[in-house]
Amino acid sequence: MRTMFAFLGKYRFAAAIALMLMLIELAVELLQPYVISKIIDDGIGRQDLSVVMKWGGILSACSLLAFAVGILSSFYASHVSQSFGFDLRERLYEKVQSFSFANFSRFPESSLITRLTNDVMQLQNTVFMGLRIMLRAPLLVIGSIVMAFVVHPKLALWLAAVIPFLCVFLLWVLKKGERLFRAVQQQLDKVNGVMQQNLIGMRMVRVFVRMKHESDRFAQASRQLMDKTVSALRLTEATMPVILLAMNAAVMAVLWFGRVQLDTNGATVGEVVAIVNYATRTTAALSIMSMIVVNFSRARASAQRMEEVIVTEIDLKDEQESDAAAKLQSGAVTFEQVFFKYPDTELPVLSGISFAVKPGEMIAVLGATGSGKSSLLQLIPRLYDAESGSVYLDGIPVRRMKLEQLRKQIGYVPQEIVLFTGTVADNIRWGKEDASMEEVIEAAKLAQIHDTVMKLPQQYDTIVGQKGVNLSGGQKQRLTIARALVRKPAILLLDDSTSALDVHTEAALLQALKQMKCTTFLVTQKISSTFGADQILLLDDGELLARGTHEQLLRESGLYLKIYESQFGKEGVCHA
Repeated sequence: MRTMFAFLGKYRFAAAIALMLMLIELAVELLQPYVISKIIDDGIGRQDLSVVMKWGGILSACSLLAFAVGILSSFYASHVSQSFGFDLRERLYEKVQSFSFANFSRFPESSLITRLTNDVMQLQNTVFMGLRIMLRAPLLVIGSIVMAFVVHPKLALWLAAVIPFLCVFLLWVLKKGERLFRAVQQQLDKVNGVMQQNLIGMRMVRVFVRMKHESDRFAQASRQLMDKTVSALRLTEATMPVILLAMNAAVMAVLWFGRVQLDTNGATVGEVVAIVNYATRTTAALSIMSMIVVNFSRARASAQRMEEVIVTEIDLKDEQESDAAAKLQSGAVTFEQVFFKYPDTELPVLSGISFAVKPGEMIAVLGATGSGKSSLLQLIPRLYDAESGSVYLDGIPVRRMKLEQLRKQIGYVPQEIVLFTGTVADNIRWGKEDASMEEVIEAAKLAQIHDTVMKLPQQYDTIVGQKGVNLSGGQKQRLTIARALVRKPAILLLDDSTSALDVHTEAALLQALKQMKCTTFLVTQKISSTFGADQILLLDDGELLARGTHEQLLRESGLYLKIYESQFGKEGVCHA
């Protein structure tokens, strides 16, 4: 909680005004029962209209003052809470943006969404309540007891007797409620996860007729959320009856013994009315405190969840010895005895990989699924760091380069196609924000997507649906390639990004790439994609088995020959 509320520091002045106005409102409210007792005893009891008018005027003025300062206090409290929520949400989002892939693995996407929305809202509401009623409620209880003793100490004792018991009870509810609401938030993550998976895979759900299965899966997760929420609310809802029982018992005691004091002239009607009035205000304040306990329990659980994100140590960042001047010039790439395994795993993905690539070469990376092809590419832009060994770009260790500067000079097209809602041009410009329309068209032509775009209803202004739902697989792949090419990278990484292209389109694309002044890595499982490569890296089980041109590997690598025969037949070898 302390980490979260540190964000309130810049709003100290507005928060102080809100609290000051709230204290004025509270003081006026505590004064009202006392004024009423004066009206009853000194005015009505003695049939003195001037006293009634005098104290009645004071009461009306107090009510108007309380109304005015209450509105102003709410305004400042709203300003502080909304601004706090904005800052906290922005800080969380910035932190998530700085996460490495290893950091992301700690938090499911659905959990991050819940923390950025529901959890932030819980704290935002708590800040508003804190400035308006969270402090006001306990002060109202204390102030009511103090004023009750001022009015009539003996009757006030009956009211004060139940307060310690209720305070202990509310603290117990707070402690237990925090655990229960944390479980609720965690279950909400799971519900969001089920919804997210279902919406992303909606086509597969329809094709495989799994609607009933998905509905049952969602119902189960939703039912568990309901059960946990009911358990939490059952505890917190029980606080109100306990408070009312204790306070009503105190009011009955005040009335009973107040009647006795009236008979013996130990108290006046106005004093009894004032004590009862303070008792009802105390009851209302304690009832509000029970609601505060619920919200504070949820806020503490949410704060802990958000703090987990904010204090997460980023495990991949610029090294202290990073050279700001170090940047890619020609695009030479060298791997020296590189070993790599993913975080929290034991098995190595790459073992002793060594090779050198000259600037402007096209490198085809070939191998079976799980051989380490994608992992090799991810070490170049430092999406991960090698366990041991070194990766050099233009002779400079990749760890010595500033991450932002390094990645701005690399074009990367991942296996999983990611397109954003917006126009075709917007999606291409995502690779270079300030790209001119001429640069966008040039990148599209290189990616062999320009002719297709020109046939679309609005051409480059055509809206791409969510995840490119209105485009074919090949069109989406070429659009993501255009996005990488628009930045004119020194190194281009294509991670199985031509799998959906026909032979003719792929050949035209590779020919266009050969004419570019960039080093290109092409991960593929198709032998046909390797024909024009300057080098082919053949990976198997994380090891570099062979390296050379297509003709060299046909002669020297039995595994490469076997893959070739599986795709072209033995007759194809004779023609190669």
